[in-house]
This record gives sequence, structure tokens and C-alpha cells, in this order.
Amino acid sequence: METADITPWTPRSAAERILMQLKMRGPLTSAEFGKLLGTTGEAARQQLMRLGEDGLVTATSKAGGVGRPRQEWALTAAGQARFPDTHAQLTLELLDSIRSELGEEALDTLIAARESKTKRTYAEVLAGKTGLKQRVATLSALRSAEGYMAEWREADDGALLLIENHCPICAAATACQGFCRAEMDVFRSQLGPDVDIRRAEHIVSGGRRCTYVIRERA
Repeated sequence: METADITPWTPRSAAERILMQLKMRGPLTSAEFGKLLGTTGEAARQQLMRLGEDGLVTATSKAGGVGRPRQEWALTAAGQARFPDTHAQLTLELLDSIRSELGEEALDTLIAARESKTKRTYAEVLAGKTGLKQRVATLSALRSAEGYMAEWREADDGALLLIENHCPICAAATACQGFCRAEMDVFRSQLGPDVDIRRAEHIVSGGRRCTYVIRERA
């Protein structure tokens, strides 16, 4: 998997590294954590239990093959809240004020202006990046630098997956779907008319992450 190494949220402690891994990868066992962190499964389990006592993670049992069920750890709502949603309350208040004082059309105009600025910024960075994989990788790095914890990989069927493990404007996107529509328009404009993009997972709709399936048109 290709993963951008640029993120505004940098884990500093073992506990924060665990939270980051859960955010990026989803539910994991203590043994899997041990391998990722270069320690033993038991040491990882003790860290996870402490995070569980703090209400940041929770464990569930999943039936597997022969033997005992797998115990997987996942972020709780409190754990998710450790990752920044940029000025969430202020953003919601501003959106509400714009709607009530200026109307929905004014809000659409502001979102369109933000979209246009993003397109210009991305286009400058993507200039000269011709191959689809190269463009998706660059787009992933741009999104990660903006706080989306983005990564990309190639699926078994050849499709490219752009994955955003976090939404730093989730409160705004939940209150106004125009932000999500604008995001899709930005991606389409940067990857070109010969590329199909489909959103397969959506944080605002209850998904753990946003995943975009990207294919070149036949």
C-alpha cells in the first residue's frame, strides 16, 4: 500500500501510535498491533486495555476459524474525537448564520469558491504528472497534508483506491452535503475526463472512512 507520510497530526506516544493505527487500518487484534509496533502482542494488549479504561478503544469478539474467537480492538466515539475536526463548532455556527442571513444560494457560492481555489492549487502540483497512478499518488499526498490521513493502493481487479481515513471538516460536511459534492468534482477535474470515480465508503453516511474507486474508462 502506498501511504503519504504527511499528516498534521503526528503521534508522539505508544498510545497515540495505537490510536493512529486504528484510525488508518480499522479493527485489529493485539497480536497484529504487536507486529505493527515492533513489540509483543501482550505488551500491545496492555496498552490497549489502558486505552479501553480511558474509553478510547473497545474490544469485540469475532468468530474465526477453529479455536477461540478473535478479540479485535476499535476506536470508540471518544477515540475518534482525538483526531481534529477543524474548528467544528465555529464552522457549524458560521454555516447556520450564512443560511439564515444570506440564504442557501450564498452558501453554495462560498462552497464553489472554495472548490475553485482547491482545483487551482491541486492543478499546480499535478502539472506534469501524466500517469493515473502518479496522479492518484500525488492527490493522496495532497489530501493527507490537509488532514485527511489519505493513502492509495491498487485493488486486485486493477482499480485504484483513494482512501481518506479521516475528515477534518466532518461537522461541516455533515451539515452541508455541498462539501462532499465539491470534493468529488475536484477529484474528477484533476484526474481527467477519461477516468471514472465512484465513492464506495462515506464517513458522513456512517462509514469508517471515505473510499474512492478509480478506473480508466475502456
